Amino acid sequence: MSEKPTDTLQKPSDLPLVLAIVGPTASGKSALAMEVARRTGGEIISCDSMQIYRGMDIGTAKPTEEERAEVPHHLIDIVPPSVEFSCADYRVLARQAVADIVSRGKLPIFCGGTGLYLDSALEEERFAPDVDKSIREELKKLSPDELYRKLKEFDPETAAKTHKNNVRRVIRALEIYIGTGIPKSEWDRRTQTGKKSYRAIKIGLDFHDRAKLYERINARVDQMIAAGLVEEVKKLPVPICKTAAQAIGYKEFFEHGFDNVPLVAELIKKDTRNYAKRQLTWFRRDPEIKWFYIDEGDGGAENFKNIVNSVIDIVNAAKSVV
Repeated sequence: MSEKPTDTLQKPSDLPLVLAIVGPTASGKSALAMEVARRTGGEIISCDSMQIYRGMDIGTAKPTEEERAEVPHHLIDIVPPSVEFSCADYRVLARQAVADIVSRGKLPIFCGGTGLYLDSALEEERFAPDVDKSIREELKKLSPDELYRKLKEFDPETAAKTHKNNVRRVIRALEIYIGTGIPKSEWDRRTQTGKKSYRAIKIGLDFHDRAKLYERINARVDQMIAAGLVEEVKKLPVPICKTAAQAIGYKEFFEHGFDNVPLVAELIKKDTRNYAKRQLTWFRRDPEIKWFYIDEGDGGAENFKNIVNSVIDIVNAAKSVV
């Protein structure tokens, strides 16, 4: 008698559970992550491309020393601002952090607004063929608009899934097509296994009234200036890498100096509001994100409490899946 074939399909309970709290800057992500971590025994993994840099504290709204002492945080202050740090670097360290947290029976909680970093950590790695590096160097000479137009022409499927401001990913897709004659979308289909590494719960925070988000952004910038942002920028070591130099709250001082702080503060507010728009555009494309609105109901402490309870209910329901 032949043996019954072994069922190799993944079951949800076989996968580590992770929570991701995303949304635009100043939407309350950190506060929600802290409260959920307190009540679930979770640990927070920063998903912010600038919080990885040491010495860039005020302008990146890092959690306080007290918060980090209360709840373990990962991937904060891991490199000096003179060192380039890539999305690929983040993926490796983030997945190591998840494995470490899960091994201790804790819930990993991603928190931050860098969508590219979160996607890289949660998505399965796909096969990508090596191509002539000179192709990339030639593509880097083109503007983001030119690159994206080419991607829409050569690989519209990948273009539809890629934000044009994500220049690194656009260039990667183009170099694959130019180097192999096969679109990246086709390579993805050929190598996709259908397996996942995690069960990811994705929670998004936003505002029905965009003006309220902008008010919070403006107030946050004023608080950063009052807390000593100018002195922090002045103390940064030289040289600073290209990535760190583009951090909002820092680049404005690098470009305009320190003689007119009120003017620079207004530029920071403007750049931050524009960044929040880009963040929302990025996250809104993900149908897995369940959205909650900070200005719903009373728009205050009671609404925040309801959001916390709802998120914990979602987590508990996921934990009970067999």
